[in-house]
Amino acid sequence: MIISTMNELPGYEIEEVFGEVFGLTVRSRNIGSQFGAAFKSLAGGELKGMTKMLADGREHATARLTEEAEAKGANAVIAFRFDTSELGSTWTEICAYGTAVRARKA
Repeated sequence: MIISTMNELPGYEIEEVFGEVFGLTVRSRNIGSQFGAAFKSLAGGELKGMTKMLADGREHATARLTEEAEAKGANAVIAFRFDTSELGSTWTEICAYGTAVRARKA
């Protein structure tokens, strides 16, 4: 599966457009990481547990997007993006989205 943030794929021809696809995951921070993050934010610096949670969430959302694109018959996703939002004080929604297409080498 080719995944690109561009609207076109250099060296490829778009043969068919299947439409929008997305992968969604909602992650919850555990109570320990919340307290750790609160203390760390006082001193400053990277919140490694939070960074890992978001990176894992992006991978999971991308895997779901890929599954949906493949189910539609696509071999590529163009205009790929991520969107992240907070749901309440402990949940984070991560959405990967783009346009599923069938592309072939030009």
